[in-house]
Formats: sequence, C-alpha cells, structure tokens
Amino acid sequence: MSEFLLLPPAIPMIVGGFLLPFLPKRMRSGAFLLFPLYSLLIVWTLPEGTHAIVPFLQFELVLISADKLSRLFGIIFCLTALTGGVYAYHLDDRAQQGAALIYGGSALGVTFAGDLLTLFIFWEIMAISSTYLVWAQRTVESEKSGLRYLLVHLFGGSALLAGILLHLQTSGSLAIGQLASDTAPSSMLMLVGVGLNAAIPPLHAWLSDAYPRATVTGAVFMSAFTTKSAVYLLARMFPGGEILTLLGVIMALYGVVYAVLANDIREILAYHIISQVGYMVAGVGIGTELALNGTAAHAYSHILYKSLLFMGAGAVLHTTGKSKLTELGGLARAMPLTLWLYMIGAFSISGFPFFNGFISKSMVVSAAGEAHIEWAYLLLTLASVGTFLHTGLKLPYFTWFGESRGLQPSPVPINMHIGMAVVAFFCTMYGIAPGLLYEFLPFDVAYEPYTISHLVEATQILLFTFVAFWMLRGKLAGEPLIALDTDWFYRRPAALSRRLIVTTTDRLFSFVEEKALKLAHSLAHAARNPLNLFRFSTSAPLEDYDPDKERWPLGVFVGAVLACIVIFAGLSLFR
Repeated sequence: MSEFLLLPPAIPMIVGGFLLPFLPKRMRSGAFLLFPLYSLLIVWTLPEGTHAIVPFLQFELVLISADKLSRLFGIIFCLTALTGGVYAYHLDDRAQQGAALIYGGSALGVTFAGDLLTLFIFWEIMAISSTYLVWAQRTVESEKSGLRYLLVHLFGGSALLAGILLHLQTSGSLAIGQLASDTAPSSMLMLVGVGLNAAIPPLHAWLSDAYPRATVTGAVFMSAFTTKSAVYLLARMFPGGEILTLLGVIMALYGVVYAVLANDIREILAYHIISQVGYMVAGVGIGTELALNGTAAHAYSHILYKSLLFMGAGAVLHTTGKSKLTELGGLARAMPLTLWLYMIGAFSISGFPFFNGFISKSMVVSAAGEAHIEWAYLLLTLASVGTFLHTGLKLPYFTWFGESRGLQPSPVPINMHIGMAVVAFFCTMYGIAPGLLYEFLPFDVAYEPYTISHLVEATQILLFTFVAFWMLRGKLAGEPLIALDTDWFYRRPAALSRRLIVTTTDRLFSFVEEKALKLAHSLAHAARNPLNLFRFSTSAPLEDYDPDKERWPLGVFVGAVLACIVIFAGLSLFR
C-alpha cells in the first residue's frame, strides 16, 4: 500500500472539515463529497493487521489499527458521510458542513484508534463537533438542548478519561484490550463513558432530547455516528459482559415504549435508535461469535435504514416546517416519492424479508436462542412488534395518510431524494443478497436468514402487528404532551442549581469587584498626594465616587492608627 494512502482514515475528513469553510460557495458542496470518498478509499484498501504507530513521550500512539471489525464500521461511516453529503448538497452553511465532516472523521478516528489516548482525543472531538449540529438549528430550544447535550457528553468523556488514567496507572499500558471480565474501577468508569454514548438507560435521555432539535441534515449524521461508535467500542472492549445482555434487552423495550408517548416524528425515530442499539448491546453481552457478528451486521444495517428514516422525516420538516404528528397529515399526494423512500427504511427497521433489517436483527435474536438465554430471545422478539408498530405504521400513517391539516409543502430538493434513493438501494441490496454484508463480518460463522421458520415467524409478527395497529389506530395518534424521561432529574433542579452556583457566585464576585475598584481608585488618588489618604471614605456608590469630595471619618481613623504605630516605635527606641 502506498504511503499516500497510508493515512489515518480520519485525517481527510477532519482536515476537510477545517478547509471547507474557506472554499467558494459554488465548490463547497461538491468538495464535501470528496473527503469521505477519499477516506472510504483508504479504508477499503487497508489490509487487515495494518498498524501506524507514532512515538509520544514514553508511549506509542497507534493511529491505525485495522482488522475486520474496524474495517466494517469504517466502511459504513464513510458511506454515510458520503450519502449525507448528497442529502445536504443544497445546504449553504459552511460551519455546519465543516462540523459534519469533522464529526464523521472523529468517528472514524475512534474506529481505527489502537490506543486509549488516541481514542479519547477523537471521542471528545466527536462530542464537540456534533454539538454544533444541534446549535446550528438556531432556536431557543436547540440552544438549550445543545448545551445539555454537550454537558452530558463532557461528563461521559470525563468518566472515560478517569478510567483510562486509572487503567494506565495499574497496567502501565494504553493498548485497547478486552475488559469484560475486569471489575476494576478503571474498567467500570470506561464502561460508563462508553455506555453513555451508546444511550444505555438511564444515561440515554440526551439522545431523544437533542436529535429532534438538530438541523434537518445534522440529525442524519447524528443518527449514524455517536451511538454506533460506542457499539463498536463495546464490541471491542467488553464482549461477553453479562450485564450488557440485560441492559440491551431493557433498551430494546424502553425505546419502543417511549415511542408510544412521542409526538415529534424525529423523537419517535430517536427513541427507536435506543431500541435498536439495544439489540447490538445485547449481542455484545451474549458474546458468542454469532452474537458479535449480529451486533456488527445490525449496526451496519441500522446506520443505513436509520439515516434513511431521518432523511424522510427531515424532508417533511424541511418542506412543511412541521415535525409533530398532531400538526401533520394528508401529505401522501404531495410527497409520494418521499413516502415510498421512507417506507423502504421502515420495512428495513421492521425486519421485512428482503430488506437489510431482516438479515441482521435476526442474528442477534438467534444468538440468544443458541446461547439458551430464553428470556432475552422472547423479549427481543417482542420488541420487534413495537418497532413495526411505531416506525413502520404509526409514523407514516399519521404523517402521510392521517387527517389533512391543509399543509402545502414546498418542493423537496432533488439532492434530498437522490441521497435517500442511494441509501434505499443499499437497504434493499443487502436484504436480497446478505452475503455481500456477511463476508465483511469479523467471524466466519455460517448463518442463513432465509429459512422457512424465520420467514413464517417474521410474517406472523408483521401481520399481527398490522391488525393490532389498524384496530387501535385511533388511540395511537400523537398527543401534544411532553413525556417525562430520566432527563427530568437534571432538568428539574437546573433552576435551583443555577441560583445557587451561578447567580450567587456572580453576585459575590460583583460585590468584591465593586469594593476592589473603589479601593483602587482611592489609592490612585492618594498616590498623587499622600495627604489625600486622610480623606478616604467608601460610603458612596462606585458610580458616584469622587475622591476630592470625600469626608474625613475613615481617613482620620487611618491617620490615628499610623500615629500610634509611630509613637510605639519611638518609645521602643528608648528602652
């Protein structure tokens, strides 16, 4: 492999993110596509076992550590950045475009990092750059949500860094290794840091809070990188961690339950990210080769269909300015192409045969059955019902087929539909030819998704769910309410914390500053004539202070004290 190509795959995208704002407007969107394309070329041609090592102090930083797992995630990250760039081709926001490239590049940096320090650096870049995609919406809600998002991720990064430093202290190594059986505090801290980015409850509320308030195009990138890079790290560092099986099943059910309560279409999709990532976390916890293959395959598939779903929801928001089910309806005739492209993503996430969700989600469920974890097998199957119910039925029905609200959507930019069509093609291609995905999985495990039993089971679940939805559709419509989630515990005391920490501290510093300025003014005035010291007083407010008009009380006191000192000093000389 040439030295020209042997670059960390993150470098072209991160450098491109900083260069992009300086390019002319007419070149910017086209140039955006070149950087992930170059990174994809690097990833595609990286041989397994490639390492790029840079000396740093007494350590060695491994900027590239390539194997099957990192290569699989690297390919889908580059592909998503590329299709996301097509979807956002119409965008004229240089800062947002640059942040999106840096965000995608930092996710690649996490994927190929071979040491914990390099991993942490890219981890924090990912948190900061993704925050701007929320703030770029430029609303009061997005400003507050972005701040909460940043604070939560900085907390997670602090936990990760603390774990890394403790691990370095005890082991003397920065190498990334498996820690599933390690109960040391360092491992637990790193698990908390990674688990927060994976949106494991109760550390998940940042996702459903921030993603609906991000920009139309920014939410597409956010749906792909943060949680899936965390899944990659869990698979790399914590395979076989039994607690992850329980947490993953909780996630799968938690997400679909809260999707019932959500009214915003992107919030519904955000909660289903939590649910679908639950399958991946459970697969990591099961820890068998089939389960880890299922985790990797489902992460790959999920990035594709979830970005397609956010693209569809974003097109609705872009053309109508509305994103709540209670404000949408009757858009099928005005937006038929958007509807059908969205439905390909809905069929995929719901596990329809011949779509990519069918060939990946079932691997995790089958792995639970083969490992004789029956409760996980049953509950993960149950969660599949909720996925089709909300993402595949509730959301499209009340958005495109529900009662018309008289909306007249503007035309969808053609590049949005092109981006959606490309992703829809891959969702269908991998569903029809699963071997194209399976050959890149980390383990050589034979798995056949298209068995009679699996097809019958999937068909029964889908038909039962459709009938149940049709009978209860009147009760499943959105409600203009806010569902309380675990973010209540840091939102509710926020006002009190602000008064105690911010407001009180600000008043204290203001008081000290005012008194210090008065003293400084008095001393400056006294320096011109020491006799002015005897006219010093602080009785007047600072803005009304005039040293020439001050009276005597404090000056007389100071003079008396100085006189006493001189007298006592003189008396001591005669002893």
